[in-house]
Amino acid sequence: MPEKTFQEILEHVEQKAGDYEELYGSCAQGTLLALQEEFGLGDAQTLKAATAMPGIALRGEACGAVIAAIMALGMVFGREKPDDFKAVQRTTSAARKLCKRFEEEFGGCTCREVQHNIFGRSFNLVDPNDQAEFVKADAIRKCRAPAQKAARIAGELILEGRKKA
Repeated sequence: MPEKTFQEILEHVEQKAGDYEELYGSCAQGTLLALQEEFGLGDAQTLKAATAMPGIALRGEACGAVIAAIMALGMVFGREKPDDFKAVQRTTSAARKLCKRFEEEFGGCTCREVQHNIFGRSFNLVDPNDQAEFVKADAIRKCRAPAQKAARIAGELILEGRKKA
């Protein structure tokens, strides 16, 4: 069977991230699972650890898709020994690139900023009324976009990094 091209890998990881986001109702777990499967990263415990990451426990803070993508970058490029500062630099550099590109697309890396970009407003997801409004706004489907974008950017960075290694 022929090996997948760079573009096919990115399209696949992007599609899966959106599909899993809808399945789990979690941008973090959708993004992470797509990257885990495509690049052989982590395990079920790693995915489980991403459960409360959307918006940092739904508080509107860091976007779960961004956190998950950075976790994947860490699993690929991160350090295993305390004195491996090159790995810290490599991982942090990749994470900054990811954040910059994600911000260009969604206006920021927080859940609030992403929601405002997609819905024209942000929702307080710890408030049951706002949570109901979020669901009514078709959020699960519309939040495919940040999961897909974060997974694609992380996939590009992983592929580029592995190509250089």
